[in-house]
Amino acid sequence: MEQVDPFTHESRIAYFSMEIALRPEMPTYAGGLGVLAGDMIRSAADLEVPLVAVTLVSRNGYFRQELDGEGRQVEQPERWHPERYATRLRAGVAVPIEGRDVWVSAWLHVVTGQTGGQVPVILLDTDLPFNAKEDRDITDRLYGGDAVYRLKQETVLGIAGFRMLRALGFGIRKYHMNEGHSALLSLELMRRFAYAPELVRAGEPGFDLPRVRDMCVFTTHTPVDAGHDKFPYDMVQRVLGEYVDVATLKALGGAQVLNMTQLALSLSEYVNGVAARHAEITGRLFPGRHVHSIANGVHPYTWTGASFATLYDDWIPGWRHEPQLLLRADRIPDEAIRAAHDAQKQALIDRIRAQTGVELRIDLPTIGFARRMTAYKRPELLFADTERLTRIARARPFQLVLAGKAHPSDEPGKHLIAFVNERLRGIRDDIRAVYLPDYNTETALALVSGTDVWLNTPLRPLEASGTSGMKAAFNAVPSLSILDGWWGEGCIEGVNGWAIGEPADAGAGGDQESLYRKLEEVVLPLYYDNRPGWIAVMKGAVSKSASYFNSHRMMRRYVSEAYLR
Repeated sequence: MEQVDPFTHESRIAYFSMEIALRPEMPTYAGGLGVLAGDMIRSAADLEVPLVAVTLVSRNGYFRQELDGEGRQVEQPERWHPERYATRLRAGVAVPIEGRDVWVSAWLHVVTGQTGGQVPVILLDTDLPFNAKEDRDITDRLYGGDAVYRLKQETVLGIAGFRMLRALGFGIRKYHMNEGHSALLSLELMRRFAYAPELVRAGEPGFDLPRVRDMCVFTTHTPVDAGHDKFPYDMVQRVLGEYVDVATLKALGGAQVLNMTQLALSLSEYVNGVAARHAEITGRLFPGRHVHSIANGVHPYTWTGASFATLYDDWIPGWRHEPQLLLRADRIPDEAIRAAHDAQKQALIDRIRAQTGVELRIDLPTIGFARRMTAYKRPELLFADTERLTRIARARPFQLVLAGKAHPSDEPGKHLIAFVNERLRGIRDDIRAVYLPDYNTETALALVSGTDVWLNTPLRPLEASGTSGMKAAFNAVPSLSILDGWWGEGCIEGVNGWAIGEPADAGAGGDQESLYRKLEEVVLPLYYDNRPGWIAVMKGAVSKSASYFNSHRMMRRYVSEAYLR
């Protein structure tokens, strides 16, 4: 097949992810998991790592967010047209779903890196005229529908994704499952490669499991048991039929329900968490498995604003390919750092004015907070005591910029968005503030490159990694954050940012007091009273955070520690 021929001459790593942020015009992602996947693919292209990615086409995207007059989230469709950004491939495979064959086609999107390296991305599509109406919709909505719909999507991703790679002529040396959504591909590996008649004759299960495990790499992103996809076995049998023996599936994926994370863990030789603490927690959730730790990172060029990219090109040539060179950020003159930041801050102010009519000031410190809006992220923590917050602002003024979506089914998350907007209206006489609708990668880049402080307030230990603060660091924006996820191993107090609370203190009350005290007594005084000291922390964010927490380092570790094993 001529479209993929340039990519099939060597064996590749197959990277499976339910969502991937490929470009802003393609809403094939919902949040951090997809953005991380996109950054990993871009680094693979930059480093010319032989990778092929598999995901769903998600024609109707996730959703476009609007805010009503009360600041409540309103979801709108976000349909996109794959033919504008991808090429239809002349290949099809079938998967068994509810007793019938569902046909799956594919689109090819190619990611080209800074060095000219390329990574093919296969987008699976069931919207075919010879499929039943309900089957044509399987790949339409990212994380849409009920549990049955999700299981059908994961069947397409894992089983059809595996079959599509074979149909297209790809030779695969390892299969990397990014979260448990694609865990069913390991069952297809069992059926295709691990059947061992001699074991059956010996009265043992007819599968050579070590062979399957040797082919699989699994990254988990969820630090608590409740966050893993689980499906009742009667649902699994209804959807998959006789595709796999249920007794075998229960032995691998859980006795009571099919736990997709447990299935992936059982059939992967290399398993890793996305931060050191997350790996420890995962090991406790699933005893008996060694969980490695490869900390997440973000793509250097994608998440560096234009002014800082030019600045680094001038002072640290080679940083795009070797971001560890950003260790040398301390040699950049203070006035150059400040000028680059002011340019990006003004761009953010201009964007906010055009989008919302809100006028922010360039001379005021701007605190940014943007991420998926759900309970454990605690966006309400900053507003727990608005009287104290406004008192701090009267002494040393600051302004706030917030953004974030809640899953359409996450009612508590949607209530948090309304609550935050209600609090913003209540403090507007004292604090300039705005909540930007429809948070996406373009908005994220504007925020992480134009704010002065990046705030993160998750409830420990629920932040597996978090990457928004890493993106801010590439733009010399220090973090003010709970010591969870990446910040637990990245924070150097007063050097690249500041910690809220203590690692073992999970109480919201203690975090609230620490946040207000750190803001009032440390962060704002440094900004107003010691500009050289403030710029030193900005440089620390670059040299201590960005130089390490980047996807080039992450990809190189995957290659050496997971893919080449």
